[in-house]
Amino acid sequence: MGLTPLDIHNKEFTRGFRGYDEDEVNEFLDQVIKDFEKVVREKKQLEERVNEAEEKLNHFSDIEETLNRSILVAQETADEVKNNANKEAKLIIKEAEKNADRIVNDALSKSRQVSMEIEELKKQAKVFRTRLKMLVEAQLDIIDNSDWEDLFEIDTSEEDDQQHLYEATSQSHSYSDDSTSDSSY
Repeated sequence: MGLTPLDIHNKEFTRGFRGYDEDEVNEFLDQVIKDFEKVVREKKQLEERVNEAEEKLNHFSDIEETLNRSILVAQETADEVKNNANKEAKLIIKEAEKNADRIVNDALSKSRQVSMEIEELKKQAKVFRTRLKMLVEAQLDIIDNSDWEDLFEIDTSEEDDQQHLYEATSQSHSYSDDSTSDSSY
């Protein structure tokens, strides 16, 4: 261990012939003891401050290490969340593309079906138009046919025949009425 103020105070020197002045040496030693005690006190205070500083440094080092770990965990978590979000976004995009393809394919299929139906309706309309035209032309041919004139003539002669028949029938009725009245007498 090092020199203490007490060691300096208790130090005794051997006396020699014509040595140093004892009072002057004692005074100087007293001054050295005071200065040395002061240095020892200051050293002790500095050691305490160093210990406190080391404790604080250890505490802050622990905090720094904890923060660094927390930052690492947060960064890893953020990366994981980002990766999961990217994966989920890719899945959503793929699903949307599938749905879009399905919708487009359905629309194309329906469009083709509607086009086919339109073509079929056009064909049917053409057939109907042709048949209607033929029917109308046939009716016009019937109307324009000379048989109508003959029919008008037949009707006229038939009317005369009917008139003659009516008259004949009326006369025969009157004869039969006369004959029945004669038989009752």
